[in-house]
Amino acid sequence: MSERSPLPAAGAPAIRVRDLRVAFAAGGKTIEAVNGVSLEVAPGEALALIGESGSGKSVTLRALMRLHPPRRTRLQGEIRVGGDDVLAMDKRALARLRGGTVAMVFQEPLLALDPVYTIGQQIEECIRAHGKVSAAEARRRALAALEAVRIPSPERRLAAYPHELSGGMRQRAMIALALSAQPRILLADEPTTALDATVQIQVLILLRELQRELGLSIVFVTHDIGAAVEIADRVAVMYGGRIVEEGPIRTLLHTPRHPYTAALLRSRQHGLERGKPLEAIPGSPPDLSALPPGCSFAPRCAQARPDCLRQVPPTVDLGGGHRVSCVLVGGAAAAQAPAAAAAA
Repeated sequence: MSERSPLPAAGAPAIRVRDLRVAFAAGGKTIEAVNGVSLEVAPGEALALIGESGSGKSVTLRALMRLHPPRRTRLQGEIRVGGDDVLAMDKRALARLRGGTVAMVFQEPLLALDPVYTIGQQIEECIRAHGKVSAAEARRRALAALEAVRIPSPERRLAAYPHELSGGMRQRAMIALALSAQPRILLADEPTTALDATVQIQVLILLRELQRELGLSIVFVTHDIGAAVEIADRVAVMYGGRIVEEGPIRTLLHTPRHPYTAALLRSRQHGLERGKPLEAIPGSPPDLSALPPGCSFAPRCAQARPDCLRQVPPTVDLGGGHRVSCVLVGGAAAAQAPAAAAAA
């Protein structure tokens, strides 16, 4: 096996992000996609980023590997992976980081995988790019990678092209490719969205098993709280490019303190009586090119106060790793989600 990327110093987080801001220039406007995100992921921990489309989850994830086009992207803040400053890396250091230390599983593997190369060729190329090994050794490791993700008949799958595999098999092949160079951190961008329910749960269980077997740190992006429950130790809820609540998964399920978190839980189908409509969140997500001066969720929040519209609320530490940014904390409690306990 090739050497794995070095472990962070004892007690140091695998990922540390401080005041991350990501903006894009588009159509004469500046899109403020991420606005002051701070988070940490410990070695061997799984963190889920959840929220509606457009909340900044995937932008945050891709920023960790600097995958955004540099010409039209403005990155500010601090990103450290294993203690290394990602924003200060040159092209060569970034190439070592991508795949060698941090790998990503994308939402749609049919688009992420190259259609003109076999699965085996693509995995072998990744292995040889991050270690000096022979072609025969690279093929042996590629086969071992497919076996690790429980792909049946892995020898045959090595010679298959992406379009010859089912959706579930392609996603497993994508995971095998991501893990082939033995990274310590795995970023997963809604990897189960395009799969049917049965295959989704299989992929989620597989990711959790691999995380525990390999000691991986995982950042998992999803809009599905049910998926977060299956894989995450902690959850960070994003809205308007900011983290509005963060904490252990069961804490957020049972005692959500931000109105947006509670509304997400209430809008789930799980535990809903037949014939009863979903409790949808009114209104629309904010325009990221013209964010309001205060809390971005205030225009949609039934509990909003005048203070909510004037300034972004500070983050309050509630203890036990539970943090929330809401003026209601310390005063009236945010709405609870009736179905939260049933979702645990």
